[in-house]
Amino acid sequence: MLHNIKAGLSAAAIIAGLGVGIAATTPAQAADQSPWQIRARALLVLPEEDMTGYNNAALAGSDVRISDSIVPELDITYFFTKNIAAELILGTTPHNVDVKRTALGNLDLGHIWLLPPTLTLQYHFAPDSKFRPYVGAGVNYTIFYGQGGEKSPITDVSYDDGFGWALQAGVDIPLDDHWMLNVDVKQIFLSTTATVNGAIKADVDINPLLVGVGVGYRF
Repeated sequence: MLHNIKAGLSAAAIIAGLGVGIAATTPAQAADQSPWQIRARALLVLPEEDMTGYNNAALAGSDVRISDSIVPELDITYFFTKNIAAELILGTTPHNVDVKRTALGNLDLGHIWLLPPTLTLQYHFAPDSKFRPYVGAGVNYTIFYGQGGEKSPITDVSYDDGFGWALQAGVDIPLDDHWMLNVDVKQIFLSTTATVNGAIKADVDINPLLVGVGVGYRF
């Protein structure tokens, strides 16, 4: 997945860079425009997984694999000023997890759902133009739930919830005074400790790249 992350971050950099020097091409929003905005996106989730530590020699030389996913996402944005906003990103995503090349062979750890609400603080470069790029940074807290489907000799798998960091870049393209198209790229820095069969522990970086396309509405 490394090439996916590099490509996504390159795209994010291009989107952010286009914000510099864009002149206003549409009338300014009315003074009484609501500071609230919502978006709905289709989200492609691309984990860049890596096992960084373990407590059992059976995992020496092994490699974790976490499947990609496509899910719906909702975000809510509040504008403090025309340029500065906070965005709360809501969505949940399912993944299959495997461990390859262990001392016991390839192991199927079943499926898991991730609920990673993420809050970012954003800067919008050209809030009155026809092309409105922004960048953001923030924090997320990931909750793991719904795990199951393990295959023998695995009988139980659990994951530690925890905090992570997020970087973001995107662009809104207005259709009228309220509706807009949106493209958004986020890099989430997320790690967890997985416990297998109540005793074997492994530290895993998940670090998903999130690529979203959707529509938004400014109230």
